[in-house]
Amino acid sequence: MKKSSIFFLLILCICTRTLASPVDTILVHSMAMNKDIKCVIITPANKPAPGTHWPVVYLLHGYSGNYAQWIQTAPQLSREATEYGILFVCPDGGYDSWYFDSPIDPSIRYETFITHELIPYIDHQYPTFGDKTHRAITGLSMGGHGALYLAIRHRDLFGAAGATSGGVDFRPFPNNWGIKKDLGDYDTHQAGWEAHTVIHAVDDLHNGELKIIFDCGIDDFFLAVNRALHQKLVEQKINHDYIERPGGHDGAYWRNSIDYQVLFFNKYFR
Repeated sequence: MKKSSIFFLLILCICTRTLASPVDTILVHSMAMNKDIKCVIITPANKPAPGTHWPVVYLLHGYSGNYAQWIQTAPQLSREATEYGILFVCPDGGYDSWYFDSPIDPSIRYETFITHELIPYIDHQYPTFGDKTHRAITGLSMGGHGALYLAIRHRDLFGAAGATSGGVDFRPFPNNWGIKKDLGDYDTHQAGWEAHTVIHAVDDLHNGELKIIFDCGIDDFFLAVNRALHQKLVEQKINHDYIERPGGHDGAYWRNSIDYQVLFFNKYFR
């Protein structure tokens, strides 16, 4: 074979392996909140063969972010969707919803939206497996809280979950990030605050029910609460992956972290 032909085949192979995936923005209607919600959808460039399906990873954005935060922060997700054959779904979670159903504001029902409206919509519109063993969820900061909180409470829907820089216990921050708008003032609603934290939700979790990975930068203001969650899971003998890396609460950290979580989920799916 001529050298030019070998070179052409090599370039073709590289291009195929790094083919970017289609990135679309869709609207999904929420009956619970009576509004349309934007979602970024990253599909593998190669359509599945007849009879085959895609696993799904839901990616939740952080406080003050939106549906586009993940693809802007980690554009390599477009390549990884094709490389691993994974469908990524990035829903808008509002400016400061924390992904729960507010007990005091009926207009904030993001737990209901994701678990009862978005997942059925995605499974109907795309060639997904449609079962928990091929569905995972993760997120950054506020989205990290949301991902673990939803996965623990809905273990029938998610088989794996993660968080990067997750606000897994926001009780030490009673006046931050609009939380009291949705849960009430901490001093008079302590029980409600505790009930909506990840570190409380794990009380109902048993080993083997959920594959878990979470990480935090050593310069992150959420480091202490992530260490506390790790320790609680150790005490409850719940297997999980916990990582601390150099870095703070910023895009550079999340852009690096998500690659390891995608590998973790891909291993779980396979």
